[in-house]
This record gives sequence, C-alpha cells and structure tokens, in this order.
Amino acid sequence: MNDVVKRDGTEIAVDGARLWASLMELAQIGATPKGGVCRLALTDLDKQGRDLVVSWGKAAGLTITTDKIGNVFMRRKGRNEALPPIACGSHIDTQPTGGKFDGNYGVLSGLEVVRTLNDRGIETEAPLEVIFWTNEEGSRFVPVMMGSGVFAGAFSLESVYAAKDVAGKTVKEELERIGYVGTEEPGKHPMGAYFEAHIEQGPVLEDADKTIGVVTGVLGLRWYDCVVKGMEAHAGPTPMALRKDALQVATRIMQETVAIAHRYPPYGRGTVGFVQVHPNSRNVIPGTVKFSIDLRNVDNERLDTMDKEIRAFIEKTSKESGLEISIEQVSYFPPCPFEKGCIEAVAKGAKTFGYSTMEAVSGAGHDAVYMARLAPAGMIFVPCKDGISHNEIEDAKPEHLEAGCNVLLHAMLDRAKVASRKG
Repeated sequence: MNDVVKRDGTEIAVDGARLWASLMELAQIGATPKGGVCRLALTDLDKQGRDLVVSWGKAAGLTITTDKIGNVFMRRKGRNEALPPIACGSHIDTQPTGGKFDGNYGVLSGLEVVRTLNDRGIETEAPLEVIFWTNEEGSRFVPVMMGSGVFAGAFSLESVYAAKDVAGKTVKEELERIGYVGTEEPGKHPMGAYFEAHIEQGPVLEDADKTIGVVTGVLGLRWYDCVVKGMEAHAGPTPMALRKDALQVATRIMQETVAIAHRYPPYGRGTVGFVQVHPNSRNVIPGTVKFSIDLRNVDNERLDTMDKEIRAFIEKTSKESGLEISIEQVSYFPPCPFEKGCIEAVAKGAKTFGYSTMEAVSGAGHDAVYMARLAPAGMIFVPCKDGISHNEIEDAKPEHLEAGCNVLLHAMLDRAKVASRKG
C-alpha cells in the first residue's frame, strides 16, 4: 500500500511481516510438538506470555494498567485524554491443544496498530488501548471469558477468585503467584468503543473465498444438562419389549436436538457433545444417561422457540417411554448484536483496501460479547485453514492476518480520529 498518509489516515497500512513475526515469537511460549500452543491461564507459561506482550507494549510507549482479575490494559495517549479510549484486544491463554492465532491475533494485531501509528508519527484525538483478558478459554478455570465477564459485571470478583482447577488451586492464588493481581477495580476502566480481530474458527469465509468477515453479532446459546433414568438389567435375558433402556431414549432426544437446529436455518445450531452412560458395561442395559444439549441461534425469538421445542419433545418422550427425564438449563448467553456504527467502521476499513467481504455471525463466544454490554463493539473475522481452531493444526495465511489488522487499524481510527501527524 501507499505510505502516504492523508490527514484522516485512510492510506496508512500495517507491517504484516512484523505482525507475523510477533505471532510466531509468542507461539514459542508453550509450543507443542505438533505445531500448536499449550499456554493455560495463570500458569508459568501464561506469565511468560503476559510478560512478553507487556514488554512489547512498554517498548511501544504504552502505559500498562492491570485490574484485580488480571486483565491488562496497554494505553497510547490521545490528544484529548479526557475522552474514553478506543480499545481492541482478545486473550493470550490457549486450549490444551490450541493454536497460534486464536485470541493471540486479536491482541497482537492491536499492538501492530500502535506500532504502525508510532512509525508514522500519527496522534489520535482519543486514546487507544490494547487489552488482553484473563482466562477467556476456560480450559483451566471456569467460567469461560472470565476476565471480561468480571469486567462487565457478569461474575463477581469473589466468585471467580474462588474458582479452582483440577489440582485445587484457586484463581486468586495463581494470579498472586504469577504477579498479575492489579489494583484497579474491574469495570472501572472507561471505554469508548471496542473492536476485536479474530480468526473465524469456522469454514464459512474460506468456503466463500472472502478475506474479511464483517461480524454483525454473536449467536445466543442455551446449554442444558439432560438426564434419562431407566433401569439396568442383563442384556441377554431381558426381552426388548420389557426393557427400560435409558440410552435408547436418550438418543431420540439427541436426534431431536439436531433436527430442531435444522428447522431454524441458517444460524440454528444443535449439538450433543458430552455423554455419560451408567453403568457403561457392554452386557448391561443402560440405566442412566446424562448428556449435554447445546442450542444456538442469532436472535432470542428463534432461540426461545428452540428451547420450547426441546422441552416439549422431552415431556412427550417421557410420557411415551415411561422413563423419568429431567432437563436443566446450566448456561445462557443472549444473542449479541454489535453496534451499527462499529459494523460500518469495519466495512469501511475493508472497502479502503478493496478487500472482499461478507457479513458474518460468530457461532463462538468472545470477549467482545461482554464488552458490547458496556460500549459500542464490533468484530473482524479473517479465514482460518479448513475452519479449524482449538486444535494444534490451526492455521491462517499471513496476508489474511495483515488484511484483518489493516481493517482493525482503520476501524479504530474511524472512532478515535486522527488529531495530528508528523511531517
């Protein structure tokens, strides 16, 4: 791209090679033999990753603030410091078999935005901030999206401090151990707008051969635990007509979960991903089956309808089979539409560079969901190879990552405004 910078900043472009180099360097912390990353929240490796990113922020002239849940805010001054900052970010913790880009790209693309502005001597009217949130993945501690959730008031600080990993270590203990318990009260940090760049974690952009996904919102979800109670009995002597087979009844509900999703396209989702069978013996008729149900859609009306249909089907199936069936909702995230102005800023940024685009809806949760409760928010998607994420083979093209970062830069400038430049 042309290095000439107009006063409104429209011709400025990031250094894609520098962005890629930063991603690859961070990926060495917790690198796995298969080319992925294992850097669980609040481990020694997470501390190393945090320390590296903070050192890069300081080298870029950013002021570092940490709150009591360990969220880190890296601030670049604006001409008008009284304005709330225009922020971007994501997370740097990973899944146990995670990849190099999930979350990390959102943080380091924000850092590249700052470096680019520094290189060109561009001052923004509002301050800018690059944020990384604590324990987005929820692999070691629950709940997921912990840091941004506490910041938004979805969880109390006390409750998440008490959360334990499988070894019995608490969030508070581990935050203290790695030195990332800050002094700022979560949620007391102002925010003018929030953008998050992310790999899509799905196959839609790649399939459509589009470079930028202009994300309009995030699917709402309802998670349930369902339990079917039958009767264990010997698999040989018990006639089929006299069985109380919990698994066979459970599979009917599992199939209906998928069928419901198909009835509400294009954003209907229905998944059973966790199943426990008791006694789990090859010659015993299953007596109890516990399994998860995951329903998602883009608006509350469809999601509520899906909820009613699965509950009605379970009631009907219980009466027909004579088996006791219970369903309990264990988690609910309402659909999250992003702010129109932020969506338009992303689309405008992509148009500046002539990137191919399509509107996209995120099927996965992101920290931007909680930020959207507090400030105007938007997201930028770029393709990932075969749509694979949460996997060591997760991959993305450097040119796509650079493109998403260019869009992030211009979306942030759209909100922060260019105040002055050198030369």
